[in-house]
Amino acid sequence: MSGQITALKVQTRNPNRVNVYLDGDFAFGLERITAAWLRIGQVLSDEKIAELKEHDEQEVVYQKALRLLEHRPQAEEEIRRKLKGKGIPEEVIGAVLERLRQNNLVNDDQFAQAWVENRSAFRPRSRKALQYEMRQKGVSRPAIEQALANLEIDEQDLAYQAALKQSRKLSHLEKVDFRRKLSGFLARRGFGYETIAPVVEKIWIELHHTNE
Repeated sequence: MSGQITALKVQTRNPNRVNVYLDGDFAFGLERITAAWLRIGQVLSDEKIAELKEHDEQEVVYQKALRLLEHRPQAEEEIRRKLKGKGIPEEVIGAVLERLRQNNLVNDDQFAQAWVENRSAFRPRSRKALQYEMRQKGVSRPAIEQALANLEIDEQDLAYQAALKQSRKLSHLEKVDFRRKLSGFLARRGFGYETIAPVVEKIWIELHHTNE
């Protein structure tokens, strides 16, 4: 397939890719960033073409990974699973993840810390539940343990914060039903009975006194 570049044309349907023509015939397509250094008149050997295609494959997968990260930060293992699910070879995934690490676009320590902070601020749940969620995403045990160690709020405060908003929706209920439903809500957030009971009682008293 070696030959001289006679044309470089941006693809009509995908302006991020360039068609490479050798000796007057279409030869292969490349991502624009991969094709950026090519020039008309340049002679490409078989070895160079193979290298370009390898780099192009990695670039295509790298762009897929970046699109995954556009939605939200992700753990390294999440990205690996999703790319593997698209049939991408493990060696390509490994090279892409290494590039993401070098560019500080994936970092499980930072991901775990951000996950704990975000959950605690907007959807509080127990340490046990937080640990389970992060393990499901493939975050390493050391990263999880460090993030939870940095969590300054204790378990009862987490439960209290988790229950506050929900308690307002249940404030019209009698105490027995209020306790049952709010306790169930907290249990689903991973809190144990020893944490749930005093928190539910505290919130009931606060609501009762407020409404007197």
